[in-house]
Amino acid sequence: MSEEQGVGEQIPEPEPARPWRPEDGPRPEVWTWPNRDRPALEVWSAGAWRHAPVMARQNWPDGTVRYQVEVDLRGDTMVTINTYQWPQPGLRKGYDSGSKPSRAVDERRQGNMPQARPRGA
Repeated sequence: MSEEQGVGEQIPEPEPARPWRPEDGPRPEVWTWPNRDRPALEVWSAGAWRHAPVMARQNWPDGTVRYQVEVDLRGDTMVTINTYQWPQPGLRKGYDSGSKPSRAVDERRQGNMPQARPRGA
């Protein structure tokens, strides 16, 4: 048991949320941050808190909030993308972003695409 848990305390691993479906009603409002300055959560998995940069926050019309994160759930460097409904005992705030989130599609907020080499180089 981790020292962070406390004596006798059990933290359940968070349950991933299912994706939005048309029968859920209106689409959720989605917010993103610049790729270089994303907030992060910590996800309890395999007996440890795992760092999880936030890819997007989804505000659902029913009032629930879901976070899409990149996370290495087993500590073996295999990163997966999961969405979790907030709050859950197995999730906690990691850190904030210094940037304001946006709903606009902005390529500057995404990672840079590799540049093709000039032909003949």
